Amino acid sequence: MDISVIVPLLNEEESLPELAAWIARVMNNHQFSYEVIMVDDGSTDRSWEVIESLHEQNNRFKGIRFQRNYGKSAALNEGFKTCQGNVVITMDADLQDDPEEIPALYQMISRGGFDLVSGWKKLRHDPISKTLPSKFFNWVTSKVSKIKLHDFNCGLKAYRYNVVKSIEVYGEMHRYIPLIAKWAGFKKIGEKVVDHHARKYGISKFGVGRLITGGLDLASIMFVGKYGKRPMHFFGSWGMLWFMVGFIVLFYLTISKFFFDKTGITQRPLFFVALVAMVIGTQLFVTGFVAELISRNSPNRNVYLIEKRTDL
Repeated sequence: MDISVIVPLLNEEESLPELAAWIARVMNNHQFSYEVIMVDDGSTDRSWEVIESLHEQNNRFKGIRFQRNYGKSAALNEGFKTCQGNVVITMDADLQDDPEEIPALYQMISRGGFDLVSGWKKLRHDPISKTLPSKFFNWVTSKVSKIKLHDFNCGLKAYRYNVVKSIEVYGEMHRYIPLIAKWAGFKKIGEKVVDHHARKYGISKFGVGRLITGGLDLASIMFVGKYGKRPMHFFGSWGMLWFMVGFIVLFYLTISKFFFDKTGITQRPLFFVALVAMVIGTQLFVTGFVAELISRNSPNRNVYLIEKRTDL
């Protein structure tokens, strides 16, 4: 199969028939073999009934329905587990992403050698309340991750099959899929300017609060990606540093008392600074020790991604 299209959605009953017809028209015009997996993330409207109707009309359209709303990341992750296409395309269901971009994205993966191609909505038809925070978010993410993309959160992306089968998306991590792919060893990440349309039906499902959660998710994924399998290197290093600072200050106070200043150690503010530093250092070291024990006993501790192998 050439292409799998994954469409996460929440309350998009009005846009689904038009989107399905548009995708089918593009696929047929380019003679692609394809499947479209629509993941209903706990919609409360008639979205699921529409998906069932689309499947009856064309069995290339398939549906997955969650019992309740789990979020876009969960919907994408379930689609990734199910899809079978050599190239996987993700897009939103609100008709703001353009299915006409699919052939070019497919070519960039199948012939251009990219592992992942992210869309860039260079000209956005969204209010400034969305575009301005998005620019700041993308700038910070690009600097921190060292991945040169302008639009990390664009729903329109293309992946090589083995990329989506090698990563797990959870929480609100869909914003950082390029970074997750990079940590998994897929470094050929590209970008394509894509058309972006004004919202035709419904309202946006995302608010300003995602800036706070997005920052926390970025910190989490950077830590897990770098220290997930060796937490002691992080907590232990900082713990030893704080402990040594406290120990050196305490040693200085002791020498000072016996040879220079007869004032009691506990009467000097530096004593409490040293004490707090040593306690913090000990706590960090113990945290790293416990985290290392948990990591080493994790069932996924030694799961490594293998790209190729000779016959064994």
